[in-house]
Amino acid sequence: MSSLLLIRNRNYRLLFTAGALTNLGDGLIMLAVPWLATLLTRDPVAIAAVAAAGRLPWLFFALPAGVMADRGDRRKLIARADMLRAALVLAILMLALSEPVAGAIWALAGLAFLLGSAEVLRDNAAQTILPEIVPASDLEAANGQMWSAEQLTGQFIGPPLAGLLIAAGVGLPFGLDAAALVLAAGFVWLIALQPRTPVKASFGKALREGIAFMGSDRLLLRLAVVLGIANFLATATITVQVLYAQEVLGLSAAEYGLILSVGAVGAITGSLIAPRLVRHLGRQTCLYLSIFTWGAGYGMIGASSTGAVMAAALFAVMTAAMVWNVITVSWRQRRIPTELLGRVNSIYRCFGWGSMPLGAVAGGAMVSLLETGMGRDMALRAPFLFAAASCLCLLVYAVFRLRLD
Repeated sequence: MSSLLLIRNRNYRLLFTAGALTNLGDGLIMLAVPWLATLLTRDPVAIAAVAAAGRLPWLFFALPAGVMADRGDRRKLIARADMLRAALVLAILMLALSEPVAGAIWALAGLAFLLGSAEVLRDNAAQTILPEIVPASDLEAANGQMWSAEQLTGQFIGPPLAGLLIAAGVGLPFGLDAAALVLAAGFVWLIALQPRTPVKASFGKALREGIAFMGSDRLLLRLAVVLGIANFLATATITVQVLYAQEVLGLSAAEYGLILSVGAVGAITGSLIAPRLVRHLGRQTCLYLSIFTWGAGYGMIGASSTGAVMAAALFAVMTAAMVWNVITVSWRQRRIPTELLGRVNSIYRCFGWGSMPLGAVAGGAMVSLLETGMGRDMALRAPFLFAAASCLCLLVYAVFRLRLD
């Protein structure tokens, strides 16, 4: 039945297509924005500021985005957010086509921040609207297919395509992204849903209701904290991963790119097999296996001396990450009442995504602090080994305190 979901459900087909288009655009931007930043300045601090600006909205605007999703029409919110993103991408396109001037890099950082803010609105509303489109029995299959499309378009197709387009003209990826976003908004606008009674409470009261629900559901709160720690560890390792590949493993840019592609294959694999794993092994067992695999994968990378081991470990980590995502997102969509789903989901994601900038800082700081006493090689291994040990602690906690069944 789940394999026919795209065929038999028109609304889901429209949402899936829109998501594939927006993630293709995200893949283009993933490469094009940093590339444009390097054309505007060679200051590493300024270039890093552009990257950080795109992530900060998850810390600042996740909660208001949830209130907006519950108080308004989620379909219209998604479409309007995509149109706003298209306008912002066109503004970046104009910046890319203009002669570089002093301060242009900070204009790019500001646009990246606004683009990230619109993405927060869009992504939260899109995850919130899914239970209105597919029945509860199909949530694992739908989420798995959506995550697969995200990885395929955003990791496999988007970045390499952006590289080819940049060779022809630095503005081309931004133009294609804007077009994809406009098309995505059109597909979302065609979705036909039964009218939903929006939350009529004031903004402040609506936000307090979401916080109160999150605080009262101890299991949901524990899951959010575990995700926050897991993403903190993941970002801490990702921050130093390229240095580790270069200096410890001696990999070239092409070899490292191939390893990242293997990781993306793992993410697609995890998205596709998650529903079947849940049916055969059970949700709880899959949850424990995911955390264990994270720890084992980080440990393998930290102890490795070859790119092949790193590639295998990243494949396993990304597979487990997608299995975790499919399980926990589907569980949340069933557990949280639909009238609260936007607010509670945004609070949950604030825990999970808000820790990522902190993890990035921690990963770099750990290497900097340890390399004097331990040497560069061991200092670069340290974040991976620390993440492995931390995941084992998370697994023990999950066994005793995180039972979703």
